[in-house]
Amino acid sequence: GGRGRSAFSGFGQRGVTAERGNDVEADIMVTLEEALHGSTRQVSLRRAGSKKTETYQVKIPRGVREGQRIRLAGQGEASERGGKSGDLFLRVRLARHPDFSVEGSDLVHEVKIAPWQAVLGDQLIVPTLEGNARLKLPSGTQGGQRFRLRERGLAGVSGQRGDLYVVVQIALPKKLTEREREIWEQLARLHGSEKSA
Repeated sequence: GGRGRSAFSGFGQRGVTAERGNDVEADIMVTLEEALHGSTRQVSLRRAGSKKTETYQVKIPRGVREGQRIRLAGQGEASERGGKSGDLFLRVRLARHPDFSVEGSDLVHEVKIAPWQAVLGDQLIVPTLEGNARLKLPSGTQGGQRFRLRERGLAGVSGQRGDLYVVVQIALPKKLTEREREIWEQLARLHGSEKSA
């Protein structure tokens, strides 16, 4: 009855394991654009202990994440006993991007602004993975403040997109013209008189 089937299936699994070739793991560098949209491209890998390079057609799924594994069935080591070859697993490594850092499915972009932009407010053009976007800076923006652009990040586990956070850093001028120095000094005097009032 049931006992016989379980004994047979256990024996069968051991037999398959003994004959199957070993699985192989390797890293694949994936750009943020590829992680967002998915892509198909060729990847060349050199097998351990071999000088020969092999090329594979790899489908990178949309929404792939750091550390996720892409399986290429039957592309691992060949079996020594005539069984099936093992699988090749490609571990995803997200390539560094010049404009963004990654926090889960969210992206972070740092932007430097002038002090007067922070005080008066301004409209900025910021990069996204799909072209530029406008960001309205309110007056009184503080250094380190984060602004969210909804659904401009990577694809999340649930399929919903993450957000893009723009972090503002205020860049102070290193050199001032005489006129600029006069204006800053006027501001300092004005601020000083307000404090003492």
